[in-house]
This record gives sequence, C-alpha cells and structure tokens, in this order.
Amino acid sequence: MGFHSCAKGEEDMISLPSKDFFDTRIEEFVISSEKVAHVQIGNSAEHALLVLTKTGYAAIPVLDSKYRFQGLINAQMITDSILGMNHIEYERLPEIRVQDIMNKEIPVIHIEERFQKALDLVINQNFLCVVDDEGMFRGILTRRVILKHLKKLIYQLRNS
Repeated sequence: MGFHSCAKGEEDMISLPSKDFFDTRIEEFVISSEKVAHVQIGNSAEHALLVLTKTGYAAIPVLDSKYRFQGLINAQMITDSILGMNHIEYERLPEIRVQDIMNKEIPVIHIEERFQKALDLVINQNFLCVVDDEGMFRGILTRRVILKHLKKLIYQLRNS
C-alpha cells in the first residue's frame, strides 16, 4: 500500500493514502450479520424497543423472513409512533409493526464495494448496512472501523 509523497518543504503535511487504499474491498472490515442485533419486519414495536434498549444501540437493521435487508429502526421512530395528544400511549406498542414505522430510505453498500464508496457514504451514518446481490443482509460497516483504519494508515505514514 503506497502513499503519495509530500512536495519538498511540506514534510509536516499528511499526504493522502494511495489509490490502493481506496480500492481495498470493504468485506474485510464488515461486522458479520451473525454478530449484529436486528429485528424482523413483522415484529412489534415493543420487541424492537426491547432489542434497542438491551443492546444499547442507536439503531438496528430490519430484515424480512429470508434475512433480506429492509430498513432501519430506532427508538425515536418507536416513540413517535406512540405519541398521543396528551400522553405516550405505551399500550399501543404490541400492536404496532416494525414495518409500519421503520426507515426504508437509507444508504446501503454492497459487499463487493471498495473503501472509497464506504468513506463517502459513512460520513452521515454511524454505520452502513452491507448486502449481497440478492439483498441478503451480510453485516454492518461502522464509522468507527473506518476511522480506526484511517488512523492506522496515518500513523504508519507519519512514522515512515
């Protein structure tokens, strides 16, 4: 993995990683679907809230019965769905379905994509959901993992 060299007199500036770095496949950075908490579209909002609360995650993927990615759900979506005029209607949680309140309009990334695309997409997301050709959920790529990889490359560059 090479780096672009700095121009003379610019020794203190950090040079950008080479094209090799940006062409790295994301697959090696993906947290496997088996390790990722999720809910299914037919689950109740109550179940989703329990999963979110027990895991401490801000949002979790929503899958269909064949484990194809469908969207994301978070606690705010659930809370918004039970806000009444004068109080929070907790009693409605078991009857509300995840599929009716989840966010379907979120960016996903294909398992075969390169680091450059992940970097572009993760700027506004805590994590990216990773899918294959059939839309099967393969896992997540977190902003944290991407930043750790960038940090490692920057330290290698500074120490070389």
